[in-house]
Amino acid sequence: MEQILSKSQFKPHALQYFREVQDKGVELIFTDHGKPVIEIIPYSENPEETLNRLRNTVVKYDRPTEPSTSS
Repeated sequence: MEQILSKSQFKPHALQYFREVQDKGVELIFTDHGKPVIEIIPYSENPEETLNRLRNTVVKYDRPTEPSTSS
């Protein structure tokens, strides 16, 4: 389960949000002017779980030897 909140909602309720992540496993996404900027997820000691979150996030990369962004 994930919640999307603005950054302005975070400051006065930070401890409450951290407890939700810790106790309930809630994932939080904070926005700045409607654009997602920060994600807080529960910590996992299992590296496989972290890697599973990344699975299928890269769609296609045609030039692996070139920089991924242009300057």
